[in-house]
Amino acid sequence: MTDSAASARSARRARLDAQTIVDAGLELAGTGVPAISVRELGVHLGADPTAIYRHFRSKDALMSALLDEIDLRAAAEVTAPREQWQARLRELAASTLKWYIAYPAIGAEATVLTTHGDGELTAVEFMLDAFTVAGLRDGDLVRHYALMASHILSGASGIARARSTADADATSSPWFEGPLLADPRKYPLVAQNVVALAELEDRDLFMAGVETIIQSAERVGAH
Repeated sequence: MTDSAASARSARRARLDAQTIVDAGLELAGTGVPAISVRELGVHLGADPTAIYRHFRSKDALMSALLDEIDLRAAAEVTAPREQWQARLRELAASTLKWYIAYPAIGAEATVLTTHGDGELTAVEFMLDAFTVAGLRDGDLVRHYALMASHILSGASGIARARSTADADATSSPWFEGPLLADPRKYPLVAQNVVALAELEDRDLFMAGVETIIQSAERVGAH
């Protein structure tokens, strides 16, 4: 360990609080680890792992705080004006995907954790507002919010998990891992479309889903 790294850990140990733990968790997740353990986080902090539980009652509480932090950062990156609701939703989706890929051990938790924190509530308010500007109300409003939220969270989480185990130097992100081999006598349509299927990219599909929901909101809002 370098002197500077040792000094940083000593400083963090001396001022261990919830935000310091969250910051350290982000650092650890940023190394590409597939999962975060309290023990490894304690080592990263230079502190006894039990000290973490003085600030977070459980592992889920810790992961919720980490997830809420990156959700808040994703929303903060949106720059399109309020009236450009389509652009705002595209930016939120792309930013969320970016942050989940950067911190895959955290992004992978998005489908199983509800944080109830500022990050999550900011994202909910953001999407409800975007669809309100689109002209949606009542049931149409909440259904489109739920569609967008579930697509962004599940899609970004799944891509983040897949990217964490993929070749870090890969220039593409295929939907299918490896060649899609199929007996044309048993799976004729798979065999017929095998080249096109192999060319599918996860990010393109993710953003195509966002566009589909936006287009639905445009149609409903127009009526």
